[in-house]
Amino acid sequence: MVDKNTGHCLCSGIEYEAKGLLRPIVYCHCEQCHRTSGNLVAATACDLKDLALTKNESLGWYRSSQIAQRGFCSNCGSTLFWKPEHDNYICIMAWTQNRPSGLKAERHRFVPDLSDYYAIGDGLPQHADDGPMTP
Repeated sequence: MVDKNTGHCLCSGIEYEAKGLLRPIVYCHCEQCHRTSGNLVAATACDLKDLALTKNESLGWYRSSQIAQRGFCSNCGSTLFWKPEHDNYICIMAWTQNRPSGLKAERHRFVPDLSDYYAIGDGLPQHADDGPMTP
């Protein structure tokens, strides 16, 4: 496990540092994730207090539902975060992390919503909807 995870958006206008324990990666196949990322989402999570923005030139937030917001770079368009309105954690898009992340995938969620152009074949548990992406 890595003590400190760092990452950034495509243009590096947003850089972050996540301290402490990160949740294993969860793959989300819901329609919102498909539409915001262009494919399924691979996300980890941490307590809000453990995430620090070390560079913030272009972070924007979009309320994607009544329960959550999505953080993105207003310059390059990268999606970086998913944050529930009434909880103390934040999901971090795994592909924004610098390597090595030390993370491993744990499960799939919203599997009935997956697109017709791919199949899941990694042997991880699959769920129809396993609730919020908690840490």
